[in-house]
Amino acid sequence: MANSLTPEIIRLLLVLVATIAAHFIVRRILQHAEKITSSNNIWDGSLIAAALKPLPVLIWLSGISFALHLVHLQTGELLLEYLPPARNIGIVLCIVWFLLKLIRELSNKLIAVRTQAGEEIDRTTVDGLSKVSRIVVVVAAALAVMQTLGFSISGVLAFGGMGGIAVGFAAKDLLANFFGGLMIHLDRPFNVGETIRSPEKQIEGKVEHIGWRQTRIRATNMALIYVPNALFTSIVIENPSRMTHRRIREVIGLRYEDLAKMSAIVEEVRSMLNNHPAIDAKVDTEQSIVVAFNEFADSSINFMFQALCKTTELTQFHAAKQEILLKIADIIARHGAEIAFPTRTLLLQQTPA
Repeated sequence: MANSLTPEIIRLLLVLVATIAAHFIVRRILQHAEKITSSNNIWDGSLIAAALKPLPVLIWLSGISFALHLVHLQTGELLLEYLPPARNIGIVLCIVWFLLKLIRELSNKLIAVRTQAGEEIDRTTVDGLSKVSRIVVVVAAALAVMQTLGFSISGVLAFGGMGGIAVGFAAKDLLANFFGGLMIHLDRPFNVGETIRSPEKQIEGKVEHIGWRQTRIRATNMALIYVPNALFTSIVIENPSRMTHRRIREVIGLRYEDLAKMSAIVEEVRSMLNNHPAIDAKVDTEQSIVVAFNEFADSSINFMFQALCKTTELTQFHAAKQEILLKIADIIARHGAEIAFPTRTLLLQQTPA
């Protein structure tokens, strides 16, 4: 038995044992580090989680390639001459695997830690940065693999520039949507979870997902709208989620016989609005509270009022607006006036027989 173990076989066995030992040690170290790492430590936890699978595969890849290299030295097998580029490609793929997992783990952990701590997190920015990072990793890996296979990188880039023109004409809509998505991630006119609307395109709803080709919006009737990203570069978007105030603006008509009471009613309504807890009376003077008699209408004398409500939440806003309108109705009634409605007076003149 001892005579059958040639030095070559012994070297192969040593490589195998070293590979198994390295795999076992690294695996145990990663598992132990995963247990002792704090859940709030974003970088350490992400690095360990990303390395759990790619690193053992890289160890086995290195061990097997080294063993095959020894076999090649002993036998001179021509097929094993392709071992170095195959090994290099395998290493690149392991690195790409690790980096893609790291990007995903960082995104998920960052959102989870910030959410658990009750802090605000811009999911749109995190998602956009992770997508761009993945694209950079994949492109860099593709160039590295081509260089390993013997392709000229400068030639590939030159061909890519010429081919990009042809692809651009053939897939201009796809590219327009891609760059539209990129501009959304960079300019951030809206984020996931915000409500947007475009009156000219009759789009209104809550943003659920921003992709590279299209954006998903949940409409107010709960229907799902798929909007190509290129559309957002050519239309006006309103973002009610970023309002600082909601405006209340109404016109109320009184009877013509209440004209003498108009001034007192207007003053009391202005005083009520200035002291109402839901109304912000300290905003810019150009948008301050306005109450004024402004029109002799066909069937009424009208006064208008406008004010900015502190709350932007729709349910609270309508509750505050309802309370204000009812108080105005009480003010009108206390002054002995009435809210007008469309009327017509008919004069009949009797002619003598």
